[in-house]
Amino acid sequence: MKETLSTALARRVALAAQGFGGPRAKSAPGRRHIARVVSRTALLQIDSVSAVVRAHYMPVYSRLGPYPFSLLDEAARPGARRLFFEYWAHEASLLPLETWPLLRWRMERAARGEGMYAGLARFGRERSAFIEDIFREIEVRGPLAASDMDGHKGSGGWWGWSDAKAAFEWLFWAGRITTAFRRGFERVYDLPGRALPRAILDLPVPAPADAQRELLRISARAHGIATAACLRDYFRLPAAEAAARIAELVEEGELIPVGVEGWARQAYLHRDARLPRRVEARALLAPFDPLVFERDRTEKLFGFRYRIEIYTPAGKRRYGYYVLPFLLGDRIVARVDLKADRPAGVLRVHAAYAEPGAPAGTAAALLAELAQMRDWLGLDRIEVAPAGDLGPTLADMIAS
Repeated sequence: MKETLSTALARRVALAAQGFGGPRAKSAPGRRHIARVVSRTALLQIDSVSAVVRAHYMPVYSRLGPYPFSLLDEAARPGARRLFFEYWAHEASLLPLETWPLLRWRMERAARGEGMYAGLARFGRERSAFIEDIFREIEVRGPLAASDMDGHKGSGGWWGWSDAKAAFEWLFWAGRITTAFRRGFERVYDLPGRALPRAILDLPVPAPADAQRELLRISARAHGIATAACLRDYFRLPAAEAAARIAELVEEGELIPVGVEGWARQAYLHRDARLPRRVEARALLAPFDPLVFERDRTEKLFGFRYRIEIYTPAGKRRYGYYVLPFLLGDRIVARVDLKADRPAGVLRVHAAYAEPGAPAGTAAALLAELAQMRDWLGLDRIEVAPAGDLGPTLADMIAS
């Protein structure tokens, strides 16, 4: 094993670890394909923005191509065929069911008011009786959303939605309730014993150190190669505890300390990571895709500076409101500001920009990917504004 990897090799290692570059399914992707994707990524981050499509649907599409949304929805619903549950990982995420016992330590700390938002912890201390009232409502009535409690008269009087929402969030953090399913984008909660398979709930719960070590193993496999900060960030593990567990994994030989050209910090290569000579990928990436959600790592691997500008005033945005990187081969070669205008049946390209050194075929490859996305989203056509250095070319290609 080389002591120092080139940036290009590190990039290919990362792509292979995340499930890019292999052949896409010859038939329509099914449940087992989705399970395989999430076994590689370890999580699908959830976000409320739906400018194109909800964030958790995109990483599966980026790796598999078009698939029915219902497959992922069904895999996160109660029943014998459930594959995923929701909890706090990198952020709010869909996770394989087997991860549940590995996060029990986080739930137990949250129940003590540790490791959660300060305002929510304070609410837990000050409104514990109200939280128990909400918990009993779920026990008795079954699956409930926070909005179901708006104006509901409980033993403590009439409940407002905001207080109920805080109570649901506290109980969710503490692992006393979980997402049974979503109604639109709103969580509908139930008790874990009714929403999750008994076989999962009966798994042994490891000690915090053992759970964190396993989470770091999962993170290392999902990264392929990463710094300690990135390994820790994947599941937002406490810094001091993560450092101790990483040292143990190095001692066991599971993590191999290496250098990466241009990286100032120590990197760690997972011992089972693939070191491919080539990666031939083509994908649009969501801003919350695990490949790119750690922005500094994205810049080091791809030379691609990426910031989401949703909360930037329109006049100060550099690239646009909801910008997706375009991966081609083993490089990010362009970025495109997209919106799915569902009432009009249009995939709108507000602007498109090529990266320095993008190959000559970038526009054609991007247009092919946009056409595939249009069909996946059930839209009728693509409309391109001639904005950005790649926009006019795409507009001309659409028009011809």
